[in-house]
Amino acid sequence: MTAAPAVEYQTDPSHYQHWKLSFDGPIATLAVDINEDAGLRPGYKLKLNSYDLGVDIELNDALSRIRFEHPEVRTVVVTSLKDKVFCSGANIFMLGTSSHAWKVNFCKFTNETRNSFEDSSRNSGLKFIAAVNGACAGGGYELALACDEIFLVDDRSSAVSLPEVPLLGVLPGTGGLTRVTDKRHVRHDLADVFCTTTEGVRGQKAKDWRLVDEIAKPAVFADKVRERALQLATQSDRPSDAKGVALTPIQRSVEPDALRYSSVTVEIDRAKRTATFVVKAPVGAQPRTAEEIVAAGAQWWPLRMARELDDAILSMRTNELDIGIWLIKTEGDAAAVLASDATLLAHKDHWFVRETIGLLRRTLSRLDVSSRSLFALIESGSCFAGTFLELSLACDRSYMLVLPDEPAAAPGIVVSDVNFGLYPMVTGQSRLGRRFYDEAPALDAVRGKAGQPLDGEAALAVGLVTSAPDDIDWTDEIRIAVEERVAMSPDALTGMEANLRFNGQENMFTRIFGRLTAWQNWIFQRPNAVGEKGALKVYGKGDKAQFDWNRV
Repeated sequence: MTAAPAVEYQTDPSHYQHWKLSFDGPIATLAVDINEDAGLRPGYKLKLNSYDLGVDIELNDALSRIRFEHPEVRTVVVTSLKDKVFCSGANIFMLGTSSHAWKVNFCKFTNETRNSFEDSSRNSGLKFIAAVNGACAGGGYELALACDEIFLVDDRSSAVSLPEVPLLGVLPGTGGLTRVTDKRHVRHDLADVFCTTTEGVRGQKAKDWRLVDEIAKPAVFADKVRERALQLATQSDRPSDAKGVALTPIQRSVEPDALRYSSVTVEIDRAKRTATFVVKAPVGAQPRTAEEIVAAGAQWWPLRMARELDDAILSMRTNELDIGIWLIKTEGDAAAVLASDATLLAHKDHWFVRETIGLLRRTLSRLDVSSRSLFALIESGSCFAGTFLELSLACDRSYMLVLPDEPAAAPGIVVSDVNFGLYPMVTGQSRLGRRFYDEAPALDAVRGKAGQPLDGEAALAVGLVTSAPDDIDWTDEIRIAVEERVAMSPDALTGMEANLRFNGQENMFTRIFGRLTAWQNWIFQRPNAVGEKGALKVYGKGDKAQFDWNRV
């Protein structure tokens, strides 16, 4: 059997098949107009504005272009160009024919894209309005739910719905259940009715139940949406007169066992089922003033590195399912990383720097939720300092080399101000806060070492690394740790890692990625959904699903 082609996450508006992006002063309109014949994989048509992974790859790119290339935009209106249809959600035939891994990774990326709406609303001065101008079902309503406000056309036919449970035997997979309760505060009994009916809720009842914010008759719908979009725009601090930064194509070399970028490399050892990520520090003089930073554009190192790392994570996550352990390394001058951090902090309120910090934050979060074992290897030549220390803190374990006979050649790590909250996890905690359960004595001990290069023994003493072998034991300890990990059940490891990485406080996002995803992961494998007579398999064939009536 011929392997499916690798999924490519890079695109640009000239290649969009499914979205139309337009701009009018402070308002961007992101209109979904899905080409039913342009699915990412053969075997299904994207009818009624239903989507697959390719649609969300374009959406993710469009959001990035709004953030970086159009700083004048303050409100994004998400709507449809198809008559009487907003979006009917994930394509059911695509789900019914996809592997389990494909379905789960599809839902994960879709979740991350939806979450990024809310991240930009919270941190970047961008607000989002869903202008629901037709039928809005399943993932289509989940797209609307990710927006700050939902306007529904009151035409006596357009409705919002989450019909997955009664129709498909699965859950709304991109946060619908969670956002209905945690974000929109729909009463749980009304939510129960809503999520177990297929026809949806329309008009005044949808507003009364808090499923939408406003309704409007067709004749005034567009005017009402625009009026509200302009009102939201007045609340933003995004600049009206700044020039955007073009997101030029990411330069990358793809080899059979490697991905190579300017600041990131990934080398795959298929026999050992490991991938080694090396993230490189900046080299040479770097911009320091806001003017220099903007002039550097997409080649400014923090932005370039973040885009490359994000692309590498997505590519490896989707295209290399058998590679279960990612070994995270860094390379270069720690002082250069810390100098870059100082520049980020000095200009963190500048729109372009703020958007770059946002991309770094979302990229690190993408690493957090990747279902791979993550080991940081802190060796000679490493530069796990500041922002790069976050890579180690995101890992399940960290190993730091000690050189008793050559202490000057031993690696060091450096804690900086950025590690205390610049890049919060989806829990809202810093990774240091998560590591130490926000316990003041441990955090104060780490804070007391900020700015100081710490060798393996010092890092171990304050709890910043898992193990600090010397050069005699290093090779064997790493080899044994990796071999043991590779031999364990990937399913059990995925569940264990997710539970351990997201300890402590819970919020809407952890519920989406943790509790909801875990249940959906299980349901996606059950015969009631994907068996020969499961609801996903028989959908559209005229057959009735046959359920195993045991409650488990």
